[in-house]
Amino acid sequence: MSTYIIAIVILTLFSGLFSATETAYSSSSKIRLKNMANDGNTKASSVLVILDDFDKFLTSVLIGNNIVNIASATISTLLFSLILKGGKGPTVSTIVITVITLLFGEIAPKSLAKQAPEKFACATVGVVNFFEFVFTPLTIVLKGWTWLVNHFAHIEQDEGDISDELITMVDEAEKDGNLEEHESDLISAAIEFNDLDVKDVLTPRVDIVAVNIASSHEQIEKAFRFNSFSRLPVYENTVDNIVGVIHEKDFYELMYHNNKGPIRRIIKPVIYTSPNTQISTCMKQLQAAKLHMAVVLDEYGGTEGIITLEDIIEELVGEIWDEHDVVEDFYTKVDDYTWMVKGDAEIDDLIDRFGVEEEDEEFDFITVSGWAIAELHHIPKVNEEFDYKNLHVTITKADQRKVLEVKVEIQKEEEDKEND
Repeated sequence: MSTYIIAIVILTLFSGLFSATETAYSSSSKIRLKNMANDGNTKASSVLVILDDFDKFLTSVLIGNNIVNIASATISTLLFSLILKGGKGPTVSTIVITVITLLFGEIAPKSLAKQAPEKFACATVGVVNFFEFVFTPLTIVLKGWTWLVNHFAHIEQDEGDISDELITMVDEAEKDGNLEEHESDLISAAIEFNDLDVKDVLTPRVDIVAVNIASSHEQIEKAFRFNSFSRLPVYENTVDNIVGVIHEKDFYELMYHNNKGPIRRIIKPVIYTSPNTQISTCMKQLQAAKLHMAVVLDEYGGTEGIITLEDIIEELVGEIWDEHDVVEDFYTKVDDYTWMVKGDAEIDDLIDRFGVEEEDEEFDFITVSGWAIAELHHIPKVNEEFDYKNLHVTITKADQRKVLEVKVEIQKEEEDKEND
């Protein structure tokens, strides 16, 4: 009888070992393991090798765990059949061995392994390699069976979006205190950088400040002085035909040191791009051409807008203001549930700011003005209203071409209304 008890104890310990190992290897961070391996930890290198064929590892662990659990249940049944008469042995055995396995073979070891998965994985790497070798024949058979099931069931693997996973990791690191908020924002912006197209950040045609190639020096000087731009696009006949860009420094050099020579002498070239070009690609094109501005063309060859290196960099580091810029605040708080929002504010920023559930909705517009026009199906007038999810929106300022300002009221949750 004591032999049975010793056997059950040993088998339960093995069950706990297999369970803890499964949790440790599943929870281990490959990044931490690679850092440990780079520091000379050979066991961490061995763990990484095992994780490269995770299916083989998991199959071996499951085989081992099932063998010891079945053996433990069988011996327990024999033990209690000897102790208890009248056919009660198997029933009591099932109850007792289930509790023991749950507590000492599953819950406790998995909880311990979860606390320091990399250390536990390194500590058990020799045991894992041994059992992978022992169970190799069974592993091969079971992996073949798995392949057949997947082949005939046509199960497609969901690869997911690595960007979303990285952003989740960054958010978790920020919550754990390993990253500051500004560090988290910068990393997230870098991860999402390739998801942005030129159309998401361009300055639209109606907001372009440009000069005609036929303009006088005085007119161009006035444009520089009143707009505080260091560069101005130059067009010929129409803004749809931007032929280059002039730099403020070059202009004043021409103005005061070259006897007001022809403007054409200081016009620098621009590159042309499409609205659907990724901003990362556009940045590389600007860097290669050693230019700061690109003209964005629509499908008809006309000017849809312009984009600068500063526009692109601001997507990574946030708005860049210099001493001459007029800081524009797109949001003005009225109370805890009411905001005044400029029509030029980005709709994605509004959605994030007010915590609206998007349900992966893709917008065909960039600004709040475009959003209001899309919701009302015409260019809105003052005092027109619409509802979107938990927001009630009222047009407060508008002209004949676009919405200038809206009032956004956040609707309280249904529970709050019921409590009121």
